[in-house]
Amino acid sequence: MTSEPSFDAYLLPEEHEAVREAVREVCDAKVAPNAAEADETGEFPKASYEALKAADFHAPHIPEEYGGAGADALATAIVIEEVARACAASSLIPAVNKLGTMPLLLAASDELKRRYLPPVARGEAMFSYCLSEPEAGSDAASMLTRAVPDGDHYVLNGVKRWITNAGVSEYYTVFAVTDPAARSRGISAFVVEKSDPGISFGAPEKKLGIKGSPTREVYLDNVRIPADRMIGDPGTGFGTAMKTLDHTRVTIAAQALGIAQGALDYARGYVRQRRQFGKAVAEFQGVQFMLADMGMKLEAARQLTYAAAGKSERGDADLTYFGAAAKCFASDAAMEITTDAVQLLGGYGYTRDYPVERMMRDAKITQIYEGTNQVQRIVMARQLLKD
Repeated sequence: MTSEPSFDAYLLPEEHEAVREAVREVCDAKVAPNAAEADETGEFPKASYEALKAADFHAPHIPEEYGGAGADALATAIVIEEVARACAASSLIPAVNKLGTMPLLLAASDELKRRYLPPVARGEAMFSYCLSEPEAGSDAASMLTRAVPDGDHYVLNGVKRWITNAGVSEYYTVFAVTDPAARSRGISAFVVEKSDPGISFGAPEKKLGIKGSPTREVYLDNVRIPADRMIGDPGTGFGTAMKTLDHTRVTIAAQALGIAQGALDYARGYVRQRRQFGKAVAEFQGVQFMLADMGMKLEAARQLTYAAAGKSERGDADLTYFGAAAKCFASDAAMEITTDAVQLLGGYGYTRDYPVERMMRDAKITQIYEGTNQVQRIVMARQLLKD
């Protein structure tokens, strides 16, 4: 006789639900009201950052031993999801703090962790991630930025492009070539500080969405840093970068979930109130079918994302596949759901007086950064075809 199946795995633990409730309360009160203005002005939402910092949601993943909240990968994903529901640009505060510090958590010496993680945990500094370059996007191994040894220092020269929160962040994980002959095995990772002589930033990119999160080029002009700021051993930087993305693609999936949830929530409320032909728009079957598909896709994406978050926390061998799958599926779903939300609002959905057009614009980037969804499919296929 077989035992009764347990469905506990499909329920979030109470502590994770409590995190969701706490983040939603903060975001509804202090983040969502700033979202439209941040989008309109293209300025970093300092008030939202202060609200997240006050509640310890700005970098929840940092372990307690470094002064952080010690949130696990699932709790961190929930934080990012709930912030993105209110404001996608603001969700890049916890997301990019994780992206920038993950190389340290994976590969840095304890001394380096103790130097740079506590200020981020306290909200005194943010951390950005400098991998992409003008001629090295999806093909990151073709980067040209060089780090040349000079006594007990390294001198960095190069340009990094598409750097989220550049100019606002105090610290930067920078990947640079230390052995040109070794290609990907000749790339190393370093911590660069905003105050280091020789670092500067380009003008903010004029983007389709996530406008409240500045994206700039980072210029490294003879930036001389101590050799002890290398993250891990020489030549291990590219491996660290790829392992980092395995974990942080889950956070992009979570961001996509939040954007999609915000759009679905708004569209549901709208079609209940909007009346045409003598009844609420929500009573029309065509509208109901659209809502059903939106809800179904969102919940499927959420389950996949949470499963991937669990694998991230455990460091499972199949994280590479699940991280890519969650990011790809959730971002595709978010693009479809936000587009449908605009459709459900009709002409109003196309105006800036309503938030769904912003959500649709914000959703698009989740299909592109941290590896385009075409790259994610390559990653998944390679994993499926491995012996």
